[in-house]
Amino acid sequence: MAFAHSAPLAAALVLASTLAGHAASFDCDKEELAPDEQAICDDRALNDADVRMVTTFDLLTGLLAMGGRDSMRDDQTKWLAERTACEADVDCIRDAYDRRQKQLEQAYQSINRPL
Repeated sequence: MAFAHSAPLAAALVLASTLAGHAASFDCDKEELAPDEQAICDDRALNDADVRMVTTFDLLTGLLAMGGRDSMRDDQTKWLAERTACEADVDCIRDAYDRRQKQLEQAYQSINRPL
């Protein structure tokens, strides 16, 4: 039965994987990219991780009540500061995405659902 609860998240992640080839969640063509953004734009795996994370984040914020959404957005802002602190360190950025994706998946699992 646990699979049934994760089906919407799985569907979103499948959608994210099809979109991942297109672009990161920000404009890779803008004139001045931050070092972390440039690293993401230059690395397909990081680009894909960005799209997956943003898709999961958007799905979750749509499922949460207003207070939960605000908390999720605050956590996202803190996480973005952590990613930015990585500068162009690909391993650091990859680890940041892995941690954030796990946090978002845990948040999804903790959402109260009717039986």
